[in-house]
Amino acid sequence: MSTQALSQQSTILKDDGYIYEPMMTTMDDTLHGIVERVTFHSEETGFCVLRIKTKGHRDLITVVGNAVAVNPGESVDCTGQWIQHKKHGLQFKAERLASVPPATLEGITRYLSSGMIKGIGPHFAKKLIEAFGEEVFDVIDDSPQRLSLVEGIGAKRTEQIIAAWAEQKSVRRIMVFLHEHGVSTTRAVRIYKAYGDLAIDRLRENPYCLAQDIHGIGFKMADQLALRLGLPRDSLQRAKAGVRYALQELCSSGHCAAEVEALVKASIELLDVPEALVEAAIESEITEKRLIPDIIRGKNCLFTAGFYYAETASVERLTALLEGELPWGQLEVQKAVPWVEQKTGLKLSDSQKQAIENVLSHKVSIITGGPGVGKTTIVNSVLHIIRAKSLRIALCAPTGRAAKRLYEATGIQAKTVHRLLQFNPANYQFVYDDKQPLPFDVIIVDESSMMDILLFNQLLKAIPGRAALILVGDVDQLPSVGSGLVLADLIQSGVIPTVRLTEIFRQAAASRIITNAHRINQGFMPLDTPDNETDFYALYRDEPEQVYDTLMEVVTHRIPKRWGFDPVRDIQVLTPMNRGSLGNTALNIALQSAINAHAQPTVSRYGWTFAPGDKVIQTVNNYDKEIFNGDIGFIQKVDLEESSVHIHFDTRTVHYSFDELDEIRLAYAVTIHKSQGSEFPVIVIPLVAQHYMLLARNLLYTGVTRGKKLVVLIGQKKAVYMAIKNNRESDRLTKLSERLRGISPQGSS
Repeated sequence: MSTQALSQQSTILKDDGYIYEPMMTTMDDTLHGIVERVTFHSEETGFCVLRIKTKGHRDLITVVGNAVAVNPGESVDCTGQWIQHKKHGLQFKAERLASVPPATLEGITRYLSSGMIKGIGPHFAKKLIEAFGEEVFDVIDDSPQRLSLVEGIGAKRTEQIIAAWAEQKSVRRIMVFLHEHGVSTTRAVRIYKAYGDLAIDRLRENPYCLAQDIHGIGFKMADQLALRLGLPRDSLQRAKAGVRYALQELCSSGHCAAEVEALVKASIELLDVPEALVEAAIESEITEKRLIPDIIRGKNCLFTAGFYYAETASVERLTALLEGELPWGQLEVQKAVPWVEQKTGLKLSDSQKQAIENVLSHKVSIITGGPGVGKTTIVNSVLHIIRAKSLRIALCAPTGRAAKRLYEATGIQAKTVHRLLQFNPANYQFVYDDKQPLPFDVIIVDESSMMDILLFNQLLKAIPGRAALILVGDVDQLPSVGSGLVLADLIQSGVIPTVRLTEIFRQAAASRIITNAHRINQGFMPLDTPDNETDFYALYRDEPEQVYDTLMEVVTHRIPKRWGFDPVRDIQVLTPMNRGSLGNTALNIALQSAINAHAQPTVSRYGWTFAPGDKVIQTVNNYDKEIFNGDIGFIQKVDLEESSVHIHFDTRTVHYSFDELDEIRLAYAVTIHKSQGSEFPVIVIPLVAQHYMLLARNLLYTGVTRGKKLVVLIGQKKAVYMAIKNNRESDRLTKLSERLRGISPQGSS
C-alpha cells in the first residue's frame, strides 16, 4: 500500500501515539525485507522496532510489531497496516511478523556476522560467503564437513559451528513454543541447556519445573504457561506450586520462615483461589515434608524444609563442637601472650589480651567489632600461637574479595567457603561434608556476618569433631543477603563465647572514615569539617537532581583529577537501591556512557550492553565457573567470532557465552547490600530522601566501612539524618538463637 493510498476519511488518535489511517479496514498489507537495524526489542514482551530494507523503497522502513527473536541480516515477512505515527511518521504496524533465514548475500553476511552462531563472527562470515555464497546455510545443514575446507576453519571450529547451528534451531523452536503460549522467551537458551530437545515435552508435563530449575524464571511465568496449556486454575498442583513460591518470596528478604496467616494471605492473592484450596495445598506440602510447621515468638510459622533442617542441624553440630577438647590442648595464656608480643613486636592492650585468652579457651568462639578495633591483630596473634602447635589451619570468607583481604592481613592462604568445601558441579554437592570432613584442626571464618544459614550449615557439616571454629565479623553491618541472621543469632543466644571489641586504636583513630563509621554506628552525624587532608567528605545538596549532577562530576572528573584514582578500577559507587535516577540501574548506564562509551566491540543482551573495559558484577552463584554472587570483574574482551565475553575476576579470566550474560550486569554502581565483604579504594554514596524505605543505620554504616582510602557521601542532609536515626533491629524470622538456648529444641537432620 502506498503512502498516497492512506485514507483521509477516518483518523483515530490512540494513546500509544499512533494515528491509524487504514485505506481498507478489511484487508491487511504485506511487506518483505531485510532487517538492517534492530532499534528496539523487548525480550520480555517481544515488542520490537525494526529498520527494514525493502524493494521499491529507497529509504529504510520502520516496522513495529512483535517477534520472538530478530537479528540484523534476517529477512522478515510482515502482515499488517501502514500507520502514521504523530512523532515518527510513516510506519508499518505488523500484526504478524515472522523472521526467516536471509536469502541475499548481504543479509546472510550480516546475519552470520552478528555473533548469533558461535564460532562465526565477521571474519569467518566473510570467508564462508566467499566459499559458498548463498548456499552457506544449505552447506551447514546438509554437508557441514565442507566447512573445514575453508581456510582457518578446522575440525574443532566446524564442530562448534554445527553444534551452535543445531542449538539455534532448537532454541528458536522452544522460543516459538513459549511465545505462542504468552511466555517471555528471554531464557529459552537456558531452558534448552537444562532440558535439551525434550524441553517442550518436559514443559507440557510440568510447567512449574521452570520456576525450580531455570535461573530468571519465576512462578508467575511458569504459571502463565501452565494455564495456557490447560491446567485448571483450581488444581492442587497449581496451588502447591503457588504456596511454595509465596513462601520463597516471603523469605526472599532474609526470613527463614513465614507466619502461616501471612503465607495463606499471600498465596490467595497470588493464585486468586479460595482459602480452602490454599490450606489444602499447605497441608499436602506438610505431609510431603516440603514445609515444616514450627512456633517462632509464639506464632505459628512454616519453614521450608531446607531452612528448617539447616537451623536444627547447625545447633546439633555447634553443640557437639563446643563439648570437644581443644585441638591446641591446654595453653598457659599468661605465657603465650607475652610470647606473641615478642614475636610480632606489638604491644597488646588489656582488651586484646582478654580477647586472645577467650578465644584460646573455647573450641567455638566469636570476635566482633567495627573497623579499627583490632580484630585482625587478635586473629594474627591467635594464629602465631596455634601455628606453634603445628596445627592444620584453614582460613576462609564468604566472598572472593573478603578471602583475598584475609590473605593480605595474615599472609596465609584464604579461600571462599565454597572453594574450601569444594563444590562439585557434576552432582551439585560439596566434596567435604559430614561423610568426608575437612582435613583441618582450626577453621577461621572472616566476614561471618555475611554467612546465611544454608552456607553456615554446609560449613558446619564439614568441620571434624576435633576441630575449633573461630568466627570473625562485624555484627553491626547489614545481615547476609541470603536467609538467616547467623552471626547476630549466635551472639544473641549467649551460648557461643563472644569477644566484642570497642576500643579504637590510635592509628585507626586518625582516619576520618573509621571515626565517622563509629559515629554513625553510635547514632551521630558524620563529621564534615572541611579538611584538605581528610579521607571522608560529606557533600550535602538540597535536591536529588543536584546529588546526581555532583556524583557524576565527582566520579568522572574531580576524584580522578585530584587524587589520581581510576574511575573504573578504584572508584565504586554504592547506592541503597536498584531503581530511580540514583539507583544502580540508571547510574550504571550513565557512568558507562561517561567513562567507557567508545569501547568496541559491544554485545547487547538481557537489557544491558557490554564492552571491553566495563566493570561487571556476578548476580548469582555459578558453581561451574566458581564465580559467586557479588564477585566483581572487568571485561577484557568481547569475542564476536566465539560469541563469548572474557571477564577477569581477581586472579583469573572466565569466559561467558552470550546466552550466559543474564548472570552479570554493569557494576560502576552496585547496591550497598552487594558490596558486603568487599573493600574499595574509593567509595561514593548517594543518599536522598526518596530512598526512605531503605534508609537505615546499618546500611549507611556498611557502605562507609567499604571505603579504604576515601569515602565521599553525597546527599540530602535530612536523608543522612533519617538513615542514622533509623536503628531498627532486624525483624527476620529465624529460630537459631532460640534453638541454641535450648528452648523447645526441635528435630534433627
